[in-house]
Amino acid sequence: MKLIETVATELGLSSSDLIPYGSYKAKISLSGIRKERTGKMIVVTGITPTPAGEGKTTTVVGLAQGMGKLGKNVVATLREPSLGPIFGIKGGGTGGGASKVEPEDEVNIHFTGDAHAVGSAHNLLVALTDNVAQRGKINGFSPQGVTIRRVTDVEERSLRSVLTGLGGKANAPLRETGFDIVTASEVMAILALSSNLEDLRARLGKIVVGYKDDGTPVQAEEINAVGSMMSLLRYAIQPNIVQTTEGQPVFVHTGPFGNIAHGCCSVVSDQLALGYADYVLTEAGFGADLGFEKFMHIKARLNNLEPDAAVIVASVRALKSHGGVSLRNLEEPNKEALAEGMSNLRHLIRVIKSFNLPVVVAVNSFPSDATEETELVKSMSLEAGAEHAVISKVFEDGGEGGIDLAEAVVKAAENSPESISYMYELSDSLEDKISSLATKVYNAEGVNYTPVARRALRQFEQNGWGGLPICMAKTHLSLSHNRSLKGLPSNYEFRVSDARASVGAGFIYPIAGSIMTMPGLPGVPRSLDVDDLGNIIGL
Repeated sequence: MKLIETVATELGLSSSDLIPYGSYKAKISLSGIRKERTGKMIVVTGITPTPAGEGKTTTVVGLAQGMGKLGKNVVATLREPSLGPIFGIKGGGTGGGASKVEPEDEVNIHFTGDAHAVGSAHNLLVALTDNVAQRGKINGFSPQGVTIRRVTDVEERSLRSVLTGLGGKANAPLRETGFDIVTASEVMAILALSSNLEDLRARLGKIVVGYKDDGTPVQAEEINAVGSMMSLLRYAIQPNIVQTTEGQPVFVHTGPFGNIAHGCCSVVSDQLALGYADYVLTEAGFGADLGFEKFMHIKARLNNLEPDAAVIVASVRALKSHGGVSLRNLEEPNKEALAEGMSNLRHLIRVIKSFNLPVVVAVNSFPSDATEETELVKSMSLEAGAEHAVISKVFEDGGEGGIDLAEAVVKAAENSPESISYMYELSDSLEDKISSLATKVYNAEGVNYTPVARRALRQFEQNGWGGLPICMAKTHLSLSHNRSLKGLPSNYEFRVSDARASVGAGFIYPIAGSIMTMPGLPGVPRSLDVDDLGNIIGL
């Protein structure tokens, strides 16, 4: 690895903008953000995820290395991995093979402490809210009206539903509540969407912590919590800089949950990168029906971060999975299942192109791929409207394996749109916005609302929140609300069971199906360890 000061100065950052955390990672002061955008933004997304794997982060890192081989000044911007999945099923979130973010162990474990700051700020707000409700300091606001839950960074199903305040009046307020994982905290989403400290302060003040007896929302500014929260988050808003395996700069910052939040890295990291790099490669979480759509309607639209082109990552294995092949049989050639699974990729190419963006398909190479299968994916992608379809071998070959992909992306970005077409107007009603997403992105015939969801949406309109964008909370394992429906589900109604408001983050999130905000550990949790030299092993 290069010293982090070297990586930063090669990009053009001043040493005075850096706050080093050891030799290989640093924070960057917000004063380093340039007002003028000089680089091109490339958003990298994927097909609907499967257990077979797509390799989105690996592709982003390898594409950055491939652009480095072409002599391009490039920055990758990624979400910070969450500790919960690291010790659960997913493991590390820094790419793989010859295309990783380094130092891998430090990025995955603790990093610069941003997630801890978010958890501390969130739980401080909850404690202050309970205190205010218990002492009756806001008329009509009792412990029964508190809705905000606590957070922790560990996956623990026993904390999904809990009672707090047991043990008598001194330990009150007694209320039924629960825990979410830190990435699901609205504070994390706010941190990711804030453009500066002033914006952060304003957004924190709008967090709804509960409701009075008459249904009036109570917000964090009324709890007098915002200043204290700011003291915990003043450094967490600053982007973090690390590097790829081959030395290109990577900004890793914030990690909002992709199911109930927008699943993208921070606004400030993208704004910072666009002032220094020729190309900024930013990753949108999960598939294009979640991360990409939310990136466009929530992050890009409201922060002058419209992309110049998009890359969608797929693999032959994952497409065969969408075609109905079981995980144990994915190594076997099966052109019929592959063609069936291509329905998912074709649809998502159309979704991306509906925004007027040029699309490049990156076919992430696996050793078991047959040549005729990869060629079929390429040809069918081009027929679906992709500008280019390229085999990516970045896992095995690093930057060398990403040169063809890098060249295709550079060409696609030359045809950047003059304007972006969005799927709804912000002035549309909340139900109209949801309907637009359900029919255009999720391929549904229409939307089925429960009475609870309709009442919630009606109340949000009455509260003056109707102009906020939609951040759909649904499974990432299907285009629909039903995780078992693979490929391209059709002839169904998209079911919205409830709706909630993240007013500070600036979006409404309808809930489709059952969304778990506190994952549980698997039967065999991932086991990490430390060798005699203090190096983490097992990531």
